[in-house]
Amino acid sequence: MRSRLIAAAALTAATALVATGCGSGSSGSSAKSIKVVYWQNLDSTNKLQATFLASMVKQFTQANPGTKVTLVPVTASENDYYTKIQLMMRSPATAPDLVYEDTALINSDIASGYLKPLDTYLAKWADWSKFASAAKGAVRGASDGKTYGVPDNTDTRGIWYNKQLFEKAGIPVPWQPKTWDDVLGAARKIKAELPDVTPLNLYTGTAGGEASSMQGFEMLLYGTPAGDKSLYDASQKKWVVGSKAFKDSLNFVHTVYSQGLGPAKDQALGANFGTTVGTELIPQGKLAMDIDGSWMPNNWGPNSAKPWSDWKTVIGTAAMPTQNGQAPGRTSMSGGWAWSIPAKAKNPDLAWKFLTTLQTKANSAEWNARNATIAVRTDVATDPAYLNAVPTNKFFTELVADTHYRPGLPAYNQVSTAIQKAMESVTTGQASVDEAAATYDSDVKAAVGGDKTVKGTS
Repeated sequence: MRSRLIAAAALTAATALVATGCGSGSSGSSAKSIKVVYWQNLDSTNKLQATFLASMVKQFTQANPGTKVTLVPVTASENDYYTKIQLMMRSPATAPDLVYEDTALINSDIASGYLKPLDTYLAKWADWSKFASAAKGAVRGASDGKTYGVPDNTDTRGIWYNKQLFEKAGIPVPWQPKTWDDVLGAARKIKAELPDVTPLNLYTGTAGGEASSMQGFEMLLYGTPAGDKSLYDASQKKWVVGSKAFKDSLNFVHTVYSQGLGPAKDQALGANFGTTVGTELIPQGKLAMDIDGSWMPNNWGPNSAKPWSDWKTVIGTAAMPTQNGQAPGRTSMSGGWAWSIPAKAKNPDLAWKFLTTLQTKANSAEWNARNATIAVRTDVATDPAYLNAVPTNKFFTELVADTHYRPGLPAYNQVSTAIQKAMESVTTGQASVDEAAATYDSDVKAAVGGDKTVKGTS
């Protein structure tokens, strides 16, 4: 995610692109017609969501004769998707009736006036009581306390590792590191014993976007002794700068890339590297460890572009340890997506009705099982059918107990970009850890105001 301040010329071009992308199929003029916008990764052949949504449209229109639901996939990189949907939501002419929102952007889009509060709908919807409180918090406005979306899924992150490669390198499996040093020690062992294998993937740099911030950096930062106060101190309502926790995390990144424990730098800093990791490096046995999300099996399932059934026996999972093994001993990060109704939607009532169809217990369970995502409904999270749908569902669901969430504030987008810049500068060697950390501090102060920052204690 990054700042969406763009030049007027670029804005005009992007607006024209969005208008063209909506096409003649956008049908917001009828009282019984809605337009539903969702993200299709630019570099992905994964059609899981498209297939699922098509089945939901069929279910909905059969139950509601005379209605029409037009699905509008926005094929783009993640960052470009954010920009495009915001451009759509600015005008009644292009605003969809329902939009798929990254929960980290909810408050930014609320502040811009793009989203409609859903509290009047939620008050009459009994199923709302079945949603986990943390998931509800992710779609709540920081300034007004109103709710602007219904969570669709969440996720957690851990370490995926190749058991066969570990055994070849002489590392016992199952493997569960207790500290950061254990992770680096395993990477060094792999490098020494298996020189043709990349020991560890740690996402980094601006091209990686939020993958760099979350999987790459915040999995480290939130595992320091500072914990939930390592990035933003909610008690003081201030962003943390000048901390040992930040430098320690940045030093881990520096160690990985300066010692050749990670991917080649030009590869790691390339766009859509995550797709390469999931569809090539891991299945081909070229990567020993990957700090990544619960959704990774989507790359290998029977409906993927390159099915790989052997992953169930080849790949193991481990929790990311805290820095020094301090309690609770493991850490994770969670994000997730939600369905929101734009403030300028033409048919919000019908959009709400379709949204509740998507989010029944049965439909939520099917979606979470198909997409290897973590359930946000408490009744789905304990359902054996969901837990057993993907071999790793139980493991990643259990990580929810020790997970962390990004600050749900508009300024997070700029802070995230500053993190990515700091990572990239130490990855390439253009800056030392101290220099990169100092630049980060300056970037954050410039973005939020010096009075909205506080010096870290650890």
